[in-house]
Amino acid sequence: MNSLRRRERWQPLRRSPHLGAWYTILYVQVLIAIAVGILIGHYFPNTGVALKPLGDGFIALIKMLIAPVIFCTIVHGISSMGDLKKVGRVGVKTLFYFEAVSTLALGLGLLVGELLQPGRGFNIDPATLDPNAVAGYVHRAQEEGIVAHLLAIIPETFIGAFAKGDLLQVLLVSILTGFAISQLGDLGERINGVIDAMAKIFFEMIRIIVRAAPIGAFGAMAFTVGAYGVASLVNLVELIATFYLTSILFVLLVLGTIARLAGFSILRFIAYIKDELLIVLGTSSSETPQSPSSAWSFRPATASISTAPTST
Repeated sequence: MNSLRRRERWQPLRRSPHLGAWYTILYVQVLIAIAVGILIGHYFPNTGVALKPLGDGFIALIKMLIAPVIFCTIVHGISSMGDLKKVGRVGVKTLFYFEAVSTLALGLGLLVGELLQPGRGFNIDPATLDPNAVAGYVHRAQEEGIVAHLLAIIPETFIGAFAKGDLLQVLLVSILTGFAISQLGDLGERINGVIDAMAKIFFEMIRIIVRAAPIGAFGAMAFTVGAYGVASLVNLVELIATFYLTSILFVLLVLGTIARLAGFSILRFIAYIKDELLIVLGTSSSETPQSPSSAWSFRPATASISTAPTST
């Protein structure tokens, strides 16, 4: 019986079919915006550079809501669970998962970089580089160890986690808040209802903002081509290709294995979120496709679960 249950595949619920003309579909609008941005940046480079605030503004609008959405989602989920032991196990597993998968991602990136050496061909003279530009990172890497990294998860203040936008700190605050609310009885249930209502407000705000994704993609692409030119980007093709190769390997090997163990196909899931992936491609940011329209729903044989995406 257990083996049969493990073989169950969570089937993604299909989104409702797009209504209206083809040009009203979000990912089509993003593709058109990317193409127009490339043309503007190539033929009118000064105008393309001036359009940079469109991309920056769109990404900033999304980023300002990520921490509140994560907080409300996690707090509501934890405070709604009656078994606190199960909640504790979920919290520990979440932190372990974050650290373990991040370590695998770093290791894979180092391996691919060492094998392909994407920096070759840029013909940069190290003597012309300013060492002060990376001095802060070097100093931080020398000082930070395992203990310092773990202590950094604890924010200086409750609000500080949201002000800095550190997702690990937000995660810790969310888990503690969820535990606290679950101990308050009837009062906790009323507070949980307020948290759920706040989450709906934030998701609706993001849904409104994401409709402007074509504008953000247009501005970001126009600036990139206008500032650096099509010809100057040729030397970066290998670097960009290496980045995407590493990302694909990580998704297929690491996340694919995790998805397989969880009971669903990563390839089918990628096909399901194609709209969001095109937004990421156009804006060069993984923080932009955070909306309730991109909520992920899965349906096993006997239950259903719906979770909102978070930033990686």
